[in-house]
Amino acid sequence: MNKKIVHDALILTAFTLVLGFALGLVYEITKEPIAAADTAKAQAAYQQVFEEAQSFEAYDAFDKEEAASVMGDNGFADEITDVQAAKDGSGSVLGYVITVTAKDASQANITFSVGITNDGTVNGYSITSIAETPGLGDKAKNEEFSGQFKGKQADSFTVVKQAPASDSEIESISGATITSRAMTNGVNACITYFRNILEGGAE
Repeated sequence: MNKKIVHDALILTAFTLVLGFALGLVYEITKEPIAAADTAKAQAAYQQVFEEAQSFEAYDAFDKEEAASVMGDNGFADEITDVQAAKDGSGSVLGYVITVTAKDASQANITFSVGITNDGTVNGYSITSIAETPGLGDKAKNEEFSGQFKGKQADSFTVVKQAPASDSEIESISGATITSRAMTNGVNACITYFRNILEGGAE
């Protein structure tokens, strides 16, 4: 009986070691391609909101704790996760691409990047992760909604259900007011971060 237990234990241990080695091997093989795909996806999002930029470089002074403090002090639950300086061919900073995770959507968090020029003009946003309801909340990806932010300067935007009466008003997606507010709050969070940390040429 004891021999059988030892035998079974040895087989199980060998199986576990082989499986662990195989998983480690798969991870090493796929790690770089996954990282490369993530980088390419992020770069595409940056370019979409800053077409005139020739390159994007991580903002060296970005501090997640500082960003969280700015968000908390201004009543945002959203999280600023990344900041890139958008540069022209000579290396001059044209503005910034701020990536935010909106935490008050209807289905799950939404992650997107917002382009803001040095004078505070919003270039628009590009979504990298969204799981809102098809045909409703996922319309946040459409130009009909996202285009409302482009080329506008505002301290903050508000969501309305009718035609906007000013540049600071954003008409909500029909049947998806929660998503509309989540996206608008996320843009506002980026504007707030810009005003508090980046405005005036911090880079």
